[in-house]
Amino acid sequence: MKGILGKKLGMTQIFEADGTVTPVTVIEAGPCYVTQKKTQERDGYDAIQIGFEEINEKRLTQPESGHLKKANVSVKYLREFRVANPDNYEEGQEIDASIFEVGELVNVTGISKGKGFAGTVKRYGFGGGPKTHGQSDRWRAPGSAGAGSTPGHILKGKRMPGHMGDERVTVRNLKVALVDADKNLLAVKGAVPGSKNGLVIIREIIKA
Repeated sequence: MKGILGKKLGMTQIFEADGTVTPVTVIEAGPCYVTQKKTQERDGYDAIQIGFEEINEKRLTQPESGHLKKANVSVKYLREFRVANPDNYEEGQEIDASIFEVGELVNVTGISKGKGFAGTVKRYGFGGGPKTHGQSDRWRAPGSAGAGSTPGHILKGKRMPGHMGDERVTVRNLKVALVDADKNLLAVKGAVPGSKNGLVIIREIIKA
């Protein structure tokens, strides 16, 4: 599976030759570096570990610095990608946006924006209560939560107020609209999770 790490830069639009406007998210994709190879014999599975966003080596801990010494790079983020044959890669090898082509479908994973504590109306789209008959403070209340006798408690997984956002989200089957390997830029059609400058993982699709 081919993939790359990137940073979400924001949204813009692309004008097609026929005048059609396509909303796209621009991602700074790479350059990434292969920092470790994992094999079936030694680790139980085949994969490569890649790093993104070069930083000053002084900002690394000693274990991190020792781990990256073989690849001779200093990077902030490390992620793994399963591959069929790790021997096709070398430690320190650079991976850039050119591994993808315009028109290709990809999956993009990121951490969604945190919204803090939210009620059921905002979190799940509940309709709230009626606005009449003396109600002055129950418009956005969730309402009845369950039977009092059996089972006598709130069932696990019930949609209730709570922490919203700030979780790992994958948006599937986004079309690559632009590839600029010289500037390390990818543009994908539609929105991807996360805030500006947030880390995203771009992978080829497993199933369409």
